[in-house]
Amino acid sequence: MKNTLYVSIILFAFSILNTEAQNNSSLGKPSFGIYGGINFQNINGNDDSGTKLSNSLVPRFTVGINGQIPIAPSFYFQAGLRFISKGTKGPVEYNDNAGTRTITREIVMNYLEIPLDLVFKPMLGNGNMILGFGPYIGYSFSGKAKFTGSSAPADTKIQFEKTVPSNESNNLIYFKPLDVGADFFVGYELNNGISIILNSQLGLININSDTNTKLTNKNTGFGLLVGYRF
Repeated sequence: MKNTLYVSIILFAFSILNTEAQNNSSLGKPSFGIYGGINFQNINGNDDSGTKLSNSLVPRFTVGINGQIPIAPSFYFQAGLRFISKGTKGPVEYNDNAGTRTITREIVMNYLEIPLDLVFKPMLGNGNMILGFGPYIGYSFSGKAKFTGSSAPADTKIQFEKTVPSNESNNLIYFKPLDVGADFFVGYELNNGISIILNSQLGLININSDTNTKLTNKNTGFGLLVGYRF
Protein backbone atom coordinates (compact mmCIF):
# COMPACT_ATOMS: atom_id res chain seq x y z
CA MET A 1 0.00 0.00 0.00
CA LYS A 2 2.76 2.46 0.90
CA ASN A 3 4.68 1.72 -2.33
CA THR A 4 1.48 2.33 -4.34
CA LEU A 5 0.97 5.63 -2.51
CA TYR A 6 4.51 6.77 -3.40
CA VAL A 7 3.94 6.03 -7.09
CA SER A 8 0.58 7.83 -7.06
CA ILE A 9 2.15 10.94 -5.52
CA ILE A 10 4.86 11.00 -8.20
CA LEU A 11 2.35 10.61 -11.05
CA PHE A 12 0.16 13.36 -9.60
CA ALA A 13 3.14 15.73 -9.26
CA PHE A 14 4.26 14.97 -12.81
CA SER A 15 0.80 15.71 -14.23
CA ILE A 16 0.63 19.12 -12.53
CA LEU A 17 4.18 20.15 -13.45
CA ASN A 18 3.78 18.87 -17.00
CA THR A 19 0.75 21.13 -17.47
CA GLU A 20 2.66 24.14 -16.15
CA ALA A 21 5.64 23.45 -18.39
CA GLN A 22 3.46 23.16 -21.49
CA ASN A 23 2.07 26.62 -20.72
CA ASN A 24 5.60 28.04 -21.10
CA SER A 25 7.12 26.41 -24.18
CA SER A 26 10.14 28.74 -24.09
CA LEU A 27 11.57 26.62 -21.29
CA GLY A 28 11.63 23.48 -23.41
CA LYS A 29 9.84 20.18 -22.96
CA PRO A 30 9.61 17.80 -20.01
CA SER A 31 11.76 14.68 -20.31
CA PHE A 32 11.88 11.17 -18.88
CA GLY A 33 15.00 9.30 -17.80
CA ILE A 34 16.20 5.88 -16.66
CA TYR A 35 19.46 5.12 -14.85
CA GLY A 36 21.41 2.55 -12.92
CA GLY A 37 24.79 2.03 -11.37
CA ILE A 38 26.96 1.04 -8.47
CA ASN A 39 27.06 2.76 -5.10
CA PHE A 40 29.13 2.35 -1.95
CA GLN A 41 27.15 2.49 1.25
CA ASN A 42 27.86 2.76 4.95
CA ILE A 43 26.00 3.28 8.22
CA ASN A 44 27.72 5.96 10.26
CA GLY A 45 27.06 7.10 13.79
CA ASN A 46 28.05 6.50 17.41
CA ASP A 47 27.66 3.65 19.88
CA ASP A 48 26.20 3.96 23.38
CA SER A 49 29.42 5.47 24.74
CA GLY A 50 29.63 8.12 22.01
CA THR A 51 32.45 6.34 20.16
CA LYS A 52 32.31 6.46 16.38
CA LEU A 53 31.13 3.21 14.81
CA SER A 54 33.91 1.23 13.10
CA ASN A 55 31.86 0.23 10.06
CA SER A 56 33.19 0.03 6.50
CA LEU A 57 31.83 0.70 3.01
CA VAL A 58 30.07 -2.07 1.09
CA PRO A 59 29.26 -2.17 -2.67
CA ARG A 60 25.58 -1.99 -3.57
CA PHE A 61 23.52 -0.98 -6.63
CA THR A 62 20.64 1.25 -7.63
CA VAL A 63 18.20 1.58 -10.55
CA GLY A 64 15.56 4.22 -11.09
CA ILE A 65 13.40 6.44 -13.24
CA ASN A 66 12.79 10.18 -13.11
CA GLY A 67 11.13 13.05 -14.89
CA GLN A 68 12.45 16.57 -15.44
CA ILE A 69 10.22 19.63 -15.68
CA PRO A 70 11.78 22.95 -16.82
CA ILE A 71 11.09 25.76 -14.34
CA ALA A 72 13.55 28.45 -15.57
CA PRO A 73 16.28 28.67 -18.22
CA SER A 74 18.73 25.81 -17.51
CA PHE A 75 16.89 24.90 -14.27
CA TYR A 76 14.70 21.83 -13.79
CA PHE A 77 12.61 20.19 -11.11
CA GLN A 78 13.35 16.46 -11.05
CA ALA A 79 11.34 13.80 -9.26
CA GLY A 80 11.46 10.04 -9.51
CA LEU A 81 11.38 6.62 -7.95
CA ARG A 82 14.39 4.39 -7.35
CA PHE A 83 15.32 1.06 -5.88
CA ILE A 84 18.53 1.28 -3.88
CA SER A 85 20.36 -1.24 -1.74
CA LYS A 86 22.17 0.04 1.35
CA GLY A 87 24.04 -1.30 4.35
CA THR A 88 27.43 -1.69 5.98
CA LYS A 89 29.94 -4.19 7.35
CA GLY A 90 31.65 -4.15 10.73
CA PRO A 91 32.67 -6.05 13.85
CA VAL A 92 30.13 -6.93 16.54
CA GLU A 93 30.28 -8.84 19.80
CA TYR A 94 28.43 -12.15 19.87
CA ASN A 95 27.49 -14.04 23.03
CA ASP A 96 26.72 -17.76 23.23
CA ASN A 97 27.54 -20.73 25.45
CA ALA A 98 31.21 -20.46 24.45
CA GLY A 99 31.43 -16.91 25.74
CA THR A 100 31.81 -13.52 24.07
CA ARG A 101 33.73 -13.12 20.82
CA THR A 102 33.97 -10.65 17.96
CA ILE A 103 32.52 -11.60 14.57
CA THR A 104 31.78 -9.67 11.36
CA ARG A 105 28.25 -8.58 10.54
CA GLU A 106 27.15 -7.32 7.11
CA ILE A 107 23.87 -5.43 6.85
CA VAL A 108 21.84 -5.43 3.61
CA MET A 109 18.74 -3.19 3.38
CA ASN A 110 16.61 -2.58 0.29
CA TYR A 111 14.79 0.74 -0.11
CA LEU A 112 12.28 2.37 -2.40
CA GLU A 113 13.04 6.10 -2.46
CA ILE A 114 11.46 9.25 -3.86
CA PRO A 115 14.10 11.90 -4.65
CA LEU A 116 12.96 15.51 -5.27
CA ASP A 117 15.78 17.56 -6.77
CA LEU A 118 16.59 20.95 -8.25
CA VAL A 119 18.86 20.47 -11.28
CA PHE A 120 21.01 23.05 -13.07
CA LYS A 121 21.98 22.04 -16.63
CA PRO A 122 23.99 24.73 -18.43
CA MET A 123 25.33 24.09 -21.92
CA LEU A 124 28.92 22.84 -21.96
CA GLY A 125 30.47 21.78 -25.26
CA ASN A 126 28.15 19.47 -27.16
CA GLY A 127 26.10 18.62 -24.09
CA ASN A 128 25.06 19.83 -20.66
CA MET A 129 26.78 19.91 -17.31
CA ILE A 130 24.58 18.53 -14.51
CA LEU A 131 24.49 19.92 -10.97
CA GLY A 132 21.75 18.88 -8.59
CA PHE A 133 20.65 18.60 -4.99
CA GLY A 134 17.52 17.94 -3.00
CA PRO A 135 15.84 15.78 -0.36
CA TYR A 136 14.78 12.16 -0.59
CA ILE A 137 12.42 10.02 1.41
CA GLY A 138 12.83 6.25 1.50
CA TYR A 139 11.12 3.19 2.90
CA SER A 140 12.91 -0.12 3.47
CA PHE A 141 10.87 -3.20 2.60
CA SER A 142 13.43 -5.98 3.16
CA GLY A 143 16.82 -6.63 4.73
CA LYS A 144 19.20 -9.22 6.08
CA ALA A 145 22.13 -9.47 8.47
CA LYS A 146 24.92 -11.82 7.37
CA PHE A 147 27.49 -13.09 9.89
CA THR A 148 30.99 -14.46 9.33
CA GLY A 149 33.54 -15.72 11.82
CA SER A 150 34.13 -18.63 14.17
CA SER A 151 30.80 -20.38 14.88
CA ALA A 152 28.89 -17.36 13.58
CA PRO A 153 25.10 -17.47 13.83
CA ALA A 154 22.90 -18.00 10.77
CA ASP A 155 21.82 -15.11 8.60
CA THR A 156 19.00 -13.12 10.19
CA LYS A 157 16.10 -11.26 8.60
CA ILE A 158 16.01 -7.62 9.70
CA GLN A 159 12.86 -6.42 11.44
CA PHE A 160 11.66 -2.97 10.37
CA GLU A 161 9.82 -1.25 13.22
CA LYS A 162 9.70 2.30 14.60
CA THR A 163 10.62 0.95 18.04
CA VAL A 164 11.77 -2.39 19.37
CA PRO A 165 8.76 -4.29 20.80
CA SER A 166 8.76 -4.46 24.59
CA ASN A 167 8.37 -8.25 24.52
CA GLU A 168 11.29 -8.82 22.11
CA SER A 169 13.42 -11.65 23.44
CA ASN A 170 14.98 -13.31 20.39
CA ASN A 171 17.92 -10.93 19.88
CA LEU A 172 16.54 -9.88 16.51
CA ILE A 173 17.96 -6.91 14.59
CA TYR A 174 15.72 -3.87 14.27
CA PHE A 175 15.85 -0.75 12.13
CA LYS A 176 13.30 1.95 11.39
CA PRO A 177 11.85 1.51 7.88
CA LEU A 178 11.75 5.25 7.14
CA ASP A 179 14.83 7.12 5.95
CA VAL A 180 15.12 10.80 5.03
CA GLY A 181 18.21 12.46 3.63
CA ALA A 182 19.78 14.68 0.99
CA ASP A 183 21.11 13.99 -2.51
CA PHE A 184 24.02 15.79 -4.16
CA PHE A 185 25.20 15.00 -7.68
CA VAL A 186 27.32 16.27 -10.57
CA GLY A 187 27.69 14.90 -14.08
CA TYR A 188 27.51 15.42 -17.80
CA GLU A 189 24.75 14.72 -20.33
CA LEU A 190 25.60 14.18 -24.00
CA ASN A 191 23.35 15.56 -26.72
CA ASN A 192 22.23 11.99 -27.50
CA GLY A 193 20.68 11.69 -24.00
CA ILE A 194 23.37 9.52 -22.36
CA SER A 195 24.63 10.81 -19.01
CA ILE A 196 27.28 9.93 -16.44
CA ILE A 197 26.71 11.14 -12.87
CA LEU A 198 28.63 11.05 -9.60
CA ASN A 199 26.18 11.14 -6.72
CA SER A 200 26.32 11.16 -2.93
CA GLN A 201 23.74 10.67 -0.20
CA LEU A 202 23.63 11.92 3.36
CA GLY A 203 21.11 10.38 5.74
CA LEU A 204 19.59 12.95 8.09
CA ILE A 205 17.64 10.82 10.57
CA ASN A 206 18.57 8.08 13.01
CA ILE A 207 17.33 4.73 11.70
CA ASN A 208 18.05 2.89 14.97
CA SER A 209 14.81 1.49 16.43
CA ASP A 210 16.01 1.03 20.00
CA THR A 211 14.82 4.06 22.03
CA ASN A 212 16.53 2.72 25.16
CA THR A 213 20.03 3.33 23.80
CA LYS A 214 22.06 6.31 22.61
CA LEU A 215 23.20 4.39 19.52
CA THR A 216 22.83 6.41 16.30
CA ASN A 217 22.72 4.96 12.78
CA LYS A 218 22.58 7.07 9.61
CA ASN A 219 22.83 5.92 6.01
CA THR A 220 25.53 7.51 3.84
CA GLY A 221 26.87 6.65 0.42
CA PHE A 222 28.20 7.68 -2.97
CA GLY A 223 28.22 6.13 -6.41
CA LEU A 224 28.49 6.26 -10.18
CA LEU A 225 25.36 6.24 -12.35
CA VAL A 226 24.83 5.87 -16.10
CA GLY A 227 21.53 7.11 -17.53
CA TYR A 228 19.57 7.81 -20.66
CA ARG A 229 17.08 10.65 -21.14
CA PHE A 230 14.23 10.47 -23.66
